[in-house]
Amino acid sequence: MSQWLQMLGHATERINALNIVHIAGTKGKGSTCAFTESFLRAHGRRTGFPSRTGLYTSPHLIEPEERIRVNAQPLDRDLFAKYFFEVYDRLPQLSDATSDEKTTVVERGPRFLQLYALLAFHVFISENVDVAVVETHSGGEYDATNVIEQPIVTAITILGLDHVDMLGPTIENIAWHKAGIFKPGAVALSTMQDVAPAKVLERRSADKGEHVQFIGEDSRLPKGALPLKPSVQKENASLAVAATEAWLAARSPVERQTLTQEDIDLGVQQWCWPGRFQIVQAENVAWFLDAAHNEMSVQIAAQWFVEAGKELDASTSADQVLVFSHISESRDAVGLLQALAIALEGNGAQISHVVFTTYDESEQKKGYKPPNDCGAFHEVWRQVFPETIIWDRPTVQGARDLVESLAAEQQSALRGLQTLVTGSQHLVGPMLKCLQNRGPTSKTV
Repeated sequence: MSQWLQMLGHATERINALNIVHIAGTKGKGSTCAFTESFLRAHGRRTGFPSRTGLYTSPHLIEPEERIRVNAQPLDRDLFAKYFFEVYDRLPQLSDATSDEKTTVVERGPRFLQLYALLAFHVFISENVDVAVVETHSGGEYDATNVIEQPIVTAITILGLDHVDMLGPTIENIAWHKAGIFKPGAVALSTMQDVAPAKVLERRSADKGEHVQFIGEDSRLPKGALPLKPSVQKENASLAVAATEAWLAARSPVERQTLTQEDIDLGVQQWCWPGRFQIVQAENVAWFLDAAHNEMSVQIAAQWFVEAGKELDASTSADQVLVFSHISESRDAVGLLQALAIALEGNGAQISHVVFTTYDESEQKKGYKPPNDCGAFHEVWRQVFPETIIWDRPTVQGARDLVESLAAEQQSALRGLQTLVTGSQHLVGPMLKCLQNRGPTSKTV
């Protein structure tokens, strides 16, 4: 990564000058990055600094421009293309490399995520941002983004078992990798962790000459704010507040300048993270979208769906629907659905219909068959919700149309539907696109 940046004309000093907040973790790192950027932007709106923020996250839900944002806005497509080819044309490509086994990785050129990280650094330098908030990919120590040598702040979100094929089978293995972003001279932060990963973070930060600070819930966060549901969002936002204040302490041109209550309130109010705890109100359907894809995250999604549903519509008993898909060779899709069903039942959800679908937006791919037997989905679901009506739809658009038809049937009862869409970003992205194509009748709340 360092050599490729040199090919782009970006020395280490130029990366360090981006004043980076580097964030890793298992769950919530995207939300925490977005909260951090929002708090920084809210402070900048009041004081004038920072005036330009950069945000790099992955993956994208709908369009690749979502990965790289300036002042919270995805790059204009023409500008994205301009910067992309400035990077692409200066770097070697896989097709340029010989078949010689001695060909180095650098000579072969960057892979997909490496290229995106290089593009993000190039954009932030070219756009003269005052601060860049950078999310790691899946790891930390060996992550492409860890080319950053002198971040201002490093932060770790909640840790759990995921990507074990790359990071190792234990929570200690995962904590070791994530803590690889800690650097000498950079503030080291973490949300509250279980004892085992916390000890690893403490040891790893000490190796870098730093002391990791574990951040609890910040009492200044606005009570009852919808973006702070479920409770894990309070943990993410609290870590983001601490990261922002640490960054301001190091980089603010005015001594002892920090966040005010006004900054915190605005940062929460303007926060938006598509596909993560997002509610879209359309006609008489409230769509609850969360790209949960592992057991820990679907449990949180279930809690949020029930809690936020009560906040959104406490006066009526809306019927509840689930749209689910998860297709993966590395994860147990049936086990994931079982964990979701148990969590929904445990939080008091009353699911009247469940729709199993694929990732295909509108037209089923020729010869495509999901790797998991839908019958297994039916069986595990009925073990928890035996009275639910079960539907199978081959496309996301078909699932949307079915839910809307169910809602139309409920109109006379004035009950509406609350529909949870979860299981994968590859489901949530196409569903969000389908809802956006409905035009002004849909709005995020």
